[in-house]
Amino acid sequence: MLDNMFRSILDTASDGTIELTGSDFMICTLTAIALGLIIAAAFRYKHNMTKGFSVTLALLPAAVALVITLVNGNLGTGVAVMGAFSLVRFRSIPGSAKDICAIFVSMAAGLAAATGFIAVGFIFTVLICLLNIVYTSIPLEKKDKNEKELRVVIPEGLDYTNIFDDLFEKYLDSYTLDSVKTTNMGSLFKLDYTISPKSADDERKLIDKIRERNGNLEIAVLRKQSLVKEEL
Repeated sequence: MLDNMFRSILDTASDGTIELTGSDFMICTLTAIALGLIIAAAFRYKHNMTKGFSVTLALLPAAVALVITLVNGNLGTGVAVMGAFSLVRFRSIPGSAKDICAIFVSMAAGLAAATGFIAVGFIFTVLICLLNIVYTSIPLEKKDKNEKELRVVIPEGLDYTNIFDDLFEKYLDSYTLDSVKTTNMGSLFKLDYTISPKSADDERKLIDKIRERNGNLEIAVLRKQSLVKEEL
């Protein structure tokens, strides 16, 4: 009984091609659509995902299933489909690692549905979606709620490597220098720090002390972005 669950519902001809009937096609397509909905819903959990990308995840398994069904062992059709897809040029915003994973899961679900492995497709999809929810809920990163971004402009004559270290040690719990770039035709340095002030009062004192050293040039304290995407 259990072994039969992991077998394809489609019959295979002697030449290796799949003998697809109308009812088989409807079962595979509806399965792909159902798997797509499950994947789209699961990957929206605690993830900043656009409506368009959610719709893509929901429909991608059905599209993949149809492509696999059309190819069905036909080399000429497979080359034609590959050529058609090579003409498509995707234009989108940079995606995260999780977005790439969601696309691969949708494609795998579509392949399982197209080849008739209905039970395998559902078990795989449900397992991956549950793992996604569990891993997303686990706090793998230590986040400091008081973490802020400090931007300081200093003259080019000052050594930016340790000019504020004594102040940071006095008024901050932690700090890192994230980036350095020149501005105003190279006459100024713009420094970006990630800081964790000990208190709001210490933050104000730190700004006053920095102003004394950078000649009252621009200083900005910003809230650290809470969502950072891993661009691929």
